[in-house]
Amino acid sequence: MNFGISKQILITHQSAWDIIAFMNSKFLRNLSFGLIVAGYIYYVYRYIIATSFVIGGTTYYVLFDDAMISMRYAYNLAHGLGPVWNAGEHVEGFTNPLWVGIMALVHLLPIGLNQTSLYIQILGASFLTLNLFLVRKIVEHFTDDLPAMLSAVALTAFYAPLNSFGLLGMEVSLLVFMLTAAVWLALKSGLRFNVWIYVLLALSTLVRFDMAVPYLAVGAILFIVQKEHRKQHLIWGLGLLVLFLGSQTLARYIYYGALLPNTYYLKVEGWSYKLRMLRGLYALIQFAYYSNWVLIILPFTLFLFRRDWKVTLLTFVLLGQVAYSVYVGGDAWENHGGANRYIVIAMPVFFILFSWSATELLKKAAGQFLAETQTRKRIIDAAWRTAFVAGFIFSILNFNALIGEWKSIERWDLVRRPDYVAGSDHNLQLALAIEKVTLPGASVAVVGAGTIPYLLPDRYAIDILGKADPYIAHQTVRTPMSIPDIPFMRPGHMKWDYAYTFGKLKPDVIVSIWEGTSAEAAPYLEKDYVYALIGEKLKVYLLKDSPNILWNEVIAK
Repeated sequence: MNFGISKQILITHQSAWDIIAFMNSKFLRNLSFGLIVAGYIYYVYRYIIATSFVIGGTTYYVLFDDAMISMRYAYNLAHGLGPVWNAGEHVEGFTNPLWVGIMALVHLLPIGLNQTSLYIQILGASFLTLNLFLVRKIVEHFTDDLPAMLSAVALTAFYAPLNSFGLLGMEVSLLVFMLTAAVWLALKSGLRFNVWIYVLLALSTLVRFDMAVPYLAVGAILFIVQKEHRKQHLIWGLGLLVLFLGSQTLARYIYYGALLPNTYYLKVEGWSYKLRMLRGLYALIQFAYYSNWVLIILPFTLFLFRRDWKVTLLTFVLLGQVAYSVYVGGDAWENHGGANRYIVIAMPVFFILFSWSATELLKKAAGQFLAETQTRKRIIDAAWRTAFVAGFIFSILNFNALIGEWKSIERWDLVRRPDYVAGSDHNLQLALAIEKVTLPGASVAVVGAGTIPYLLPDRYAIDILGKADPYIAHQTVRTPMSIPDIPFMRPGHMKWDYAYTFGKLKPDVIVSIWEGTSAEAAPYLEKDYVYALIGEKLKVYLLKDSPNILWNEVIAK
């Protein structure tokens, strides 16, 4: 009888061991990874539908408002006007020239403005999907543990900020793919010199010139560890960086008459660098706090288990983006929570380190337990994997509860409209209404410089906050500038001049004014403008007696 019971226990334990062995089999690895990718593609499909709008029987696809600024540049480029916001005005109100070029190619297709954004969303989804294959390769380069790989892939695939920026048309989708690919090439090459790492990172500076930061981070580590190839790193690494950044700067100066993009002056000039960095530090602390600081520091425990240049490379890339975010003062949308545009491109690296460190910690704990209790290894092995799954579920919910709100989870789950979409519907309706009540050539002043100007390509656009206006960009910031005001600072949204924009330029239509500035704008609005209804719940300011307004189509308030 006892022999039978012992035999049954042995069979049970052997079955558990077989299950664990099967979990690490190549078939299961491919199947489970494929299911995550398929699930992500389905999520993308639902996401794109959730961010589209149907008006008058026509479906409109709209990107993140800043991405729509790039789309207006792309539209003009594709139509022979050059990379400009307004015809004839050479102002670089974007920082992503290669991405604008890609967008311009889409505008060569025989499709309407209501559909162009859909193709950009599909392109962004493609880059984000390909990135998942690279995440898998990097994890498997370090460990063959299945939970670590699946966790890193799933956390990357379903991280809300990465999808918000990547699926709503920002260059983030291409940048995250290029950065992860460069990291993978560096790891795969080992101690061999591989010039393609630098070629790829050099190309990424055409997407956004501040990709020089990860370029230098990767190059520095490779220069240190590949002692026999330091001359090649200096020649090729620094050479390509200088060539690509120098060529962009020269081209920018020749075409736009400036050494840096207009948005750089808008965001960086006009306020103390100390205050700017304090604001960046505040944004970082807020991100770490809402992301759970314990989980944020977890990846750095890897140095307890493995100390080599490859782990240092991943860590250095991540910390480089964090430091850069602090230096530039963070981004304008930290109030939405999660990683900003600078940090988010390194989040796949973070999730790789996070998932790998979690498995190593649990293995260590399991080994310690075995040493103290002499419990069968197979039971403990199954137990730590179960604990890992529970931790993964907690982590994916935690990382997507962006500012501690359950509403963030509902947006992530698409029960609510996704983040950054709330104002798109209103802007879309405003653009269609303005088109009906104005003549081509009418000037339209906007706070959100993307959607409305893009959908009105034959209207002259005026950016109240100066993204495409060098006069505004070179001004001093107008928001209160003290340490207590840091939580309310929004880089790129802190400069305006109503005496210039409303008093001198006198736009035919003022869509809205910047928040908290009604008293400052009142003298100009009361003197020269009427508040009018141009559609259902659509109110704008119209220039009195403007010949570019179809006055019989509006209702003055």
